[in-house]
Amino acid sequence: MILKMDRLPIELPKPTNPSANDAAAVQELLGGKFGEMSTLMNYTYQSFNFRGRKKLRPFYDLICSIAGEEYGHIEVVSYTINLLLTGVSKRGIDPTIAPLAEGVNARNTYHFNASGQTALPMDSMGKFWDGSNVFSSGNLKLDLLHNFFLECGARAGKMRTYEMVTDPTARTMVGYLLVRGGLHVVAYAKALELLTGVQVTKLLPIPDLSNDKFPEAKKFMDDKMHLKLYTFSQDDYKQAALIWHGNHPEDGQPLEVVQGAIPGHPIPDLDEEPQLNAPGSDDYEYDPQMFADMAKKMGISL
Repeated sequence: MILKMDRLPIELPKPTNPSANDAAAVQELLGGKFGEMSTLMNYTYQSFNFRGRKKLRPFYDLICSIAGEEYGHIEVVSYTINLLLTGVSKRGIDPTIAPLAEGVNARNTYHFNASGQTALPMDSMGKFWDGSNVFSSGNLKLDLLHNFFLECGARAGKMRTYEMVTDPTARTMVGYLLVRGGLHVVAYAKALELLTGVQVTKLLPIPDLSNDKFPEAKKFMDDKMHLKLYTFSQDDYKQAALIWHGNHPEDGQPLEVVQGAIPGHPIPDLDEEPQLNAPGSDDYEYDPQMFADMAKKMGISL
């Protein structure tokens, strides 16, 4: 089960230059072949389908822990897309001025005619993500090798997206994912090494370019976010520590397992887009005092 929290793993800055085309580029990190939808669903189904859990518990716990984190990754990429799309059309309720005119110049018009200028589970070219991207062979070595390759491919995609967009919202998010995705690369490499004896960590990093080249990523490295494996569970998946221990293969710093989730930061409050009927509640008379009175009676803190 997932314990959902109303927070994001990082604080996202507001865009300095909202752009529908930047948002389209970032979509690749959400619904592309190597995007966060793929990592989430690959590890989720591998955890569901895991056989021999008692015998191979540390590997199960590792996959479950990383699967739990990936849920937050699809959230942070989605909110990055949402922020980049906020305000790129003319706000208002007069349809005669063609408030969505800029939509015809956007590379991905789905953001205008299929959603309220918000993220969708698709790649950068508008192809929707589907379950054929899920690999769950039932063979532990094969699944771990696939996961290592998947994370390396995802890392390459993040680096390329970083080089495509300059807005601090996108680059902060990509910098964070480079660090956390890098941790997952190392985790699967260590799991393969423990299972097979092959020193996969000697291949790292793939691609070769260090995270230090990306200022936004370096900030998270300085906070040691490349060393901390979170279980994303209050009590379970403790045996992941039997794999995630020792020193990081790149900088030699000690690895750490943290029981629980990343503390997180408040989720951005997206502005309404009335020209898109988003959220489309103009006829709803909101009375803050009414809700405050109800909350007080129910013992809910607003």
